Amino acid sequence: MPRKYSIFAIVTLVVVALDQLSKAWVRGNIEMWRGSISVIDGFFELVYFVNTGAAFGVMQDDPNAMVKFAVFTVVALSIMVLMVWRLPPEEGFAAAMMGAIMGGALGNGVDRLLFRGVTDFLRFYVETGSLADWLRTNVQMTEWPSFNVADSAIVVGVIAFLVQQLFFVDRGATEADLDDEELPDLEEALE
Repeated sequence: MPRKYSIFAIVTLVVVALDQLSKAWVRGNIEMWRGSISVIDGFFELVYFVNTGAAFGVMQDDPNAMVKFAVFTVVALSIMVLMVWRLPPEEGFAAAMMGAIMGGALGNGVDRLLFRGVTDFLRFYVETGSLADWLRTNVQMTEWPSFNVADSAIVVGVIAFLVQQLFFVDRGATEADLDDEELPDLEEALE
């Protein structure tokens, strides 16, 4: 089996496992909507929220949201599998990033299927100080919407994949890619 498939499968499974284990711990140890565990006072805490919508709470009140999420998830997972299939056999990094995205999509998909909403628990915020004042004035909020391991894996996977594709994959044209008119005349250049 090509290396890309092994890496893709392992990363996918690890992300799903970490996501589901962390969410199970949160559901068992923090009171929903009220409880919290301070990790870095005034900046980061563990909470227990359930998001029945998409990112930033989009579609929370849509009665057809679960069907739309299911269709979107199936399409996204199909695209991930196709992208991995098209990778060179030994491509490990892109396969790992596709696995992170796939694992994140599956992790949140499991939540939607089992709990009709996604468990979010990582809360970053700023309560006081000049940064809080600046955020209130310019952004009208002092906290990032709560998220989870699956969300983190998706974001990291997408960003890392795009950076790799944009800046580290050689897309230089070869002679076969160019028309004869675009090729420089080497004999003239050497004279």
